[in-house]
Amino acid sequence: MSPILRRITLLPLATGIFLSALVRAEAEGENAPVKPRAPYPLQICIVSGEHLNPGETVDYVHKEPGKPDRLIRLCCRKCVARFKADPVRFLKKLDQPVAPPVVKAP
Repeated sequence: MSPILRRITLLPLATGIFLSALVRAEAEGENAPVKPRAPYPLQICIVSGEHLNPGETVDYVHKEPGKPDRLIRLCCRKCVARFKADPVRFLKKLDQPVAPPVVKAP
């Protein structure tokens, strides 16, 4: 068998082995446990104070070097621009602990 013919014969075999390993790796990734994502802590826009309507919010991922990316949920695109202008100011609002609701004794 000539070297060229041998390479042509081995190429589909090598491709098949590679693809089967790739499919197997993806299938194993599907079975890996998935951490549930915590719900977004606020129901209002940290920029405008407007109520966040489900399905109408604008999700923005804030990136800072050396820190994990953060999801910022805003009411509109204008608020994204305002957030980008002064992220430290608005992140303080997001980082404030949410007080539990006050229950009055009867």
